[in-house]
Amino acid sequence: MVLDGENKSYVTIFILLGFSEYPQLQVPLFLAFLTTYTVTLVGNLGIIVVIRINPKVHTPIYFFLSHLSFLDICYSSVFTPKLLEILVVEARSITFRGCMVQFFFGCTFVITEMFTLAVMAYDRFVAVCNPLLYTVAMSPKLCALLVTGSYTWGGICPLTLTYSPVELSFCGSNIINHFGCECSVVLSLSCSDTHFSQMVCLITSTFNETSNLVIILTSYIFIVVTIIRMPSPGGLHKAFSTCASHLTAITIFHGTILLLYCVPNSRSSWLLVKVATVFSTVMIPMLNPLIYSLRNKDVKETVRKLIITKQLSHSI
Repeated sequence: MVLDGENKSYVTIFILLGFSEYPQLQVPLFLAFLTTYTVTLVGNLGIIVVIRINPKVHTPIYFFLSHLSFLDICYSSVFTPKLLEILVVEARSITFRGCMVQFFFGCTFVITEMFTLAVMAYDRFVAVCNPLLYTVAMSPKLCALLVTGSYTWGGICPLTLTYSPVELSFCGSNIINHFGCECSVVLSLSCSDTHFSQMVCLITSTFNETSNLVIILTSYIFIVVTIIRMPSPGGLHKAFSTCASHLTAITIFHGTILLLYCVPNSRSSWLLVKVATVFSTVMIPMLNPLIYSLRNKDVKETVRKLIITKQLSHSI
């Protein structure tokens, strides 16, 4: 706490409760999250390396996938190290500035990933509905513009979202019943009028989620119509395989987002909120490389060759 000229105290440090209400689970949770984070880093870095060294996967969808892997590493790294720290140390504190930095970068990477998944849905639409024009329609210039647009919007939105909490005063409790600085949790601690900040968060999150779902659903409606019209079972299977990994990824990602922000009364249970947030920040970044690699023969073949080459180099 710090005192102003009117002898009012203002919060400068927050205490993150995390999962402290379950002391017997601190060590098991630490080991589980550490393992998951390690797999996330290795898996996503592996995807990026495979895409760079294998000419067969120098295509638009893998260009987007490499950026998705990069975003998964960044997004997980915003929250997981702090989560691991508060599981093993007594002082579960974070400064107000650190809290706002975590909030800003968390918003940046999740919004950018959200729009990257929408771009990948459009890519699958072109691949299935216009396969002969795919390489022309999804030119390197367009792919670069789509990715740049996702990163740009992912940087602009958090500036608005972070500015409003920074202008608030925090002079009451400094206990955050979470393992990170999530918007509604931070706003609930403010002793200022948070109506404007809440409206900004609501409008921004609603716009981003709605626009993403419109792009994704529109793309997949056209994909389904095209698949239904395909005469051969072989073409049907190929089209489904083309979209299966991406469809799985967006279902998990947006399903978790909807649980956290759009399901009525989902915030009545803080345990549910914390578990869902762990799933989105820790588990999803680990699952994405597994989803895309296990169903992809080019990725699996490249990994197999790398392992064989490594073994041969050791045996020589």
